[in-house]
Amino acid sequence: MPICATFSTYFFAMEEMVKSTVDKMLVKHDKLVHSEDVKVCSHTQRAKDDWVLHTVMIDNCDTPFTFRRTKKYKSLCGARVNMTYYPDKQGVAGFEMDIFKVVRIKRS
Repeated sequence: MPICATFSTYFFAMEEMVKSTVDKMLVKHDKLVHSEDVKVCSHTQRAKDDWVLHTVMIDNCDTPFTFRRTKKYKSLCGARVNMTYYPDKQGVAGFEMDIFKVVRIKRS
């Protein structure tokens, strides 16, 4: 069997597995939202204790997307990503601000 046919079969199988994983998450948690192929216009990373807090802004949305990881990552500025997230509120300087908490983010 040609290598490209094997690779394409593997690629589509992996793509289906990822979709089914996202679908399972969306069915299990009713507040989750999934967005595909959105463009990141801003990505900031800042250290807090043992974590790195990431804040992502996407085109045509004024609400920040936040998540934390144990290390810094390559900047997502200008990249297209798939994200799974849920709405939340965060207290900033004495008032509540709407944010989106990212559960899963991947380059598309």
